[in-house]
Amino acid sequence: MALPDLNLAHLRLMTDSTGLLQHARFSVPRYDEGYCVDDNARGLLLTALLERTAPDQTGLGELASRYLAFVNHAFNPALGRFRNFMGYSRGWLEASGSDDSHARTTWALGAAAGPGGDPGRRALAEHLFRAGLPAARDFTCPRPWAYALLGIRAYLEAAPEDAGTTQLEAELAGRLHGLYLRHGSDDWPWFEDRLTYCNARLPQALMLAGARTGRQDWVAAALRALDWLAGVQTDPQGRFAPIGSDGFFIRGRVRARFDQQPVEACAMVSACLDAAALSGDPKWEGRAWDAFDWFLGRNHLGLSLYDPRTGGCRDGLHAHAANQNLGAESTLSFLLALVAMRSRNGCGAAVPR
Repeated sequence: MALPDLNLAHLRLMTDSTGLLQHARFSVPRYDEGYCVDDNARGLLLTALLERTAPDQTGLGELASRYLAFVNHAFNPALGRFRNFMGYSRGWLEASGSDDSHARTTWALGAAAGPGGDPGRRALAEHLFRAGLPAARDFTCPRPWAYALLGIRAYLEAAPEDAGTTQLEAELAGRLHGLYLRHGSDDWPWFEDRLTYCNARLPQALMLAGARTGRQDWVAAALRALDWLAGVQTDPQGRFAPIGSDGFFIRGRVRARFDQQPVEACAMVSACLDAAALSGDPKWEGRAWDAFDWFLGRNHLGLSLYDPRTGGCRDGLHAHAANQNLGAESTLSFLLALVAMRSRNGCGAAVPR
């Protein structure tokens, strides 16, 4: 299957003068559920990648500024943390968001502070990245470590001399590797006793940190974990089948098959492309395609999650149907996966087919 053209129409529809709305009812934005920094950070990450690879996209700078403005407004300097949820009336619903949302925002800011794009946006992104990064030392769970590591890696591409950020990279990657050594075994080479969400981001972050710092033991552990994850997420027909969000997969129990989420396919595409670039092993390119084709209908129902008419992506795959709502997270997951497949910058290398 050929790669679809880049279509930002639904993303633009979901973006108003405040930022990116979270949810949609079918293809129509839902005002009642407001905004979150999570999705605006994903939007910022996408525009940062596109400004390097497809800068001729009309209105790209306007989208990038809108998402960065939301992220800037989300920062609470008194706490050194980013808020997450905002109501449609533009009132914040909390003083501080979760570690996940903070770390994901840090990741996007690291990418936005890198090469390419408007110098003013890059300067603000760097300022916010540096203001929010110290909180990463207090994170206690592996996914925030991974998101922060991905942001650090992107940031250090533009500022490799930053010794403090380099030190934090080593600290967080060391924690992640320590979890792998503590929980992993021959039949369960993983960082935790469960597979939940955005699973591929854990080995991806460790792999990239190991490659940047010369820690081949980190790279080897990450590739082993990603290889095992790829096997777990392949059904008997050879199709990509992500861990279901309705129960996940706890060690020693039966894995949840549904609901399958677009964010899982996005993470797998990105991680496998990075593995292909680092290892030179062609199997990773095939696995990236397997995960990407899940969006386009190579799944147990033969249904496309991507809607080429609107440019949106359905919110998930149930046992007998696809979720018909085209929300922000799912749409951005597809667009980030598409950009990763098309590009040799940012998320990974482009692969021919």
